[in-house]
Amino acid sequence: MTTAYDFSARDIDGNERSLAEWRGKVLLVVNVASKCGFTPQYEGLEKLWRSQRDQGLAVLGFPCDQFGHQEPGDEAEIKNFCSTSYDVTFPLFAKVEVNGDGTHPLYKWLKSEGKGILGSESIKWNFTKFLVGRDGQVVKRYAPTDTPEKIAKDVAAQLAG
Repeated sequence: MTTAYDFSARDIDGNERSLAEWRGKVLLVVNVASKCGFTPQYEGLEKLWRSQRDQGLAVLGFPCDQFGHQEPGDEAEIKNFCSTSYDVTFPLFAKVEVNGDGTHPLYKWLKSEGKGILGSESIKWNFTKFLVGRDGQVVKRYAPTDTPEKIAKDVAAQLAG
């Protein structure tokens, strides 16, 4: 059986990282963007990460430029923006595609395991979130409008369970 821990991705600094690094943790995987109406969610994601990481939460941010060209910068610019604007310390990865022929393998799997409204697999916009349990399986998919504060209860339940 495939789990989230079977995948790897290049981090924001260009290093290949296996998600097995977070085996046994609850993951919140988010496609992020710096120039989106939902960009202020970085603040809530960081707050969730800081308050829950010692209980076993890992927030993983995957920049994506497929929606309205809202992530135009390179990895250095993205990292600088996130650290200076939102003091982001949770792991960020290199830009990925979440839809189309170039979809990152992790996102292909996430979308097939955590379908959207009416069974849709495509990601509709930035800040779509996937909650992954400690067993590496997708628990739930959240819309971009679902704020970190709104899903905190589900995260806490996974951490407790």
